Amino acid sequence: MRHVGLVAGAAAALLVAAGAITYSVAEEHGSGDGTPSADSADAGFARDMAVHHQQAVEMSYIVRDRTKDPELRRLAYDIAQTQANQRGMLLGWLDLWGLPKVSSDAPMTWMGMGDMASGKDGALMPGMATNTEMTKLGTLGGKQAEIFYLQLMTDHHKGGIHMAEGCVAKCAVGVEKRLAQGMVDSQQSEIDLMAGMLKERGATARP
Repeated sequence: MRHVGLVAGAAAALLVAAGAITYSVAEEHGSGDGTPSADSADAGFARDMAVHHQQAVEMSYIVRDRTKDPELRRLAYDIAQTQANQRGMLLGWLDLWGLPKVSSDAPMTWMGMGDMASGKDGALMPGMATNTEMTKLGTLGGKQAEIFYLQLMTDHHKGGIHMAEGCVAKCAVGVEKRLAQGMVDSQQSEIDLMAGMLKERGATARP
């Protein structure tokens, strides 16, 4: 429980900074000068990570209703709240920049990986669960649901980290790059935490 509290504290700190980050973006780009283009890494990351985050929120609320384990429920709630807030920020930036929230380009095109985002069975980007896996999660309960969620979310975070590292390398808006780096750090901490939680349940992350 202590470890979940530490992760939750880090997530809360990231969200406290969210308002300042949003205002910084407004100051940096509010005049319209230097606003990212629709095909920029900044816009692509905001669009794709918003979609990626939405699935994490959905998974977390599914498992929160299917387990009574307080530590797992707390982790799921923290992930849902953090990623829902970050998603709102990303979509808000697109509004601020006057850019569309959807694109005709394939996901990950801004990373030069558009041809690798297959969208097979609903998994639009690396780490995303398929529609079949999401349905399965909704049918499980107790320990089985906990293990499957931890495995799915570990994969999800690994994909999210890959995308966030792409923004750190390619995005031009400084505060967006810093938010992306914060995602890398916090999601890696949660991966480490989930590895321990899987071990406690006699399981491991998927290869």
